[in-house]
Amino acid sequence: MIAAVFLLYVIVEIAALVIVGNAIGVAWTVLLFLAGSLVGLILLRSQWRRVMDGFRKATRGEGSPSLAVADGALVAAGSALMFVPGLVTSVLGLLLLIPPTRWALRPLAVLLAGKRAAAFAAGGDAFAGTVGYAARMRGNGEVIDGEIIVETPETTEYVASKGKELVLEGEILDTDTPTRSRGPQY
Repeated sequence: MIAAVFLLYVIVEIAALVIVGNAIGVAWTVLLFLAGSLVGLILLRSQWRRVMDGFRKATRGEGSPSLAVADGALVAAGSALMFVPGLVTSVLGLLLLIPPTRWALRPLAVLLAGKRAAAFAAGGDAFAGTVGYAARMRGNGEVIDGEIIVETPETTEYVASKGKELVLEGEILDTDTPTRSRGPQY
């Protein structure tokens, strides 16, 4: 099977070189190959930075882990194709390194990865949405005891009959720290 795929690769690449060489000339074909490699290296560097930023955001709970993993897999495939010699593989590698193409191919990447990858990505989204939010909102680790009372006519009458008032008391400890509102609001 591997030998057949390699033979197919060689045939396709040679055919592409012959067709492009006849159409634009040998010198332009070599120049096209070198320019594609240079553009690929530039894209490779910038897109790996973007993927790493996506992973960092996902670990902080600010982004979707499934999108970060799908982008990482597509950029890895594009990077591998850029290092395989040939015009066809360079074009395919460039297509996988361009963000709009990756955006269009993300669902296909998840589909090809199968049910296990989709379950892993869904579990990652759920994990980042709850634990990441709780970790960000934890602050300095102080715990404030409290009780949640859902305000309905019955609870309002119960609290009023006990002679209690619904009052929230507290003290502002640090007003210099800006607050952020990210993640799910509970």
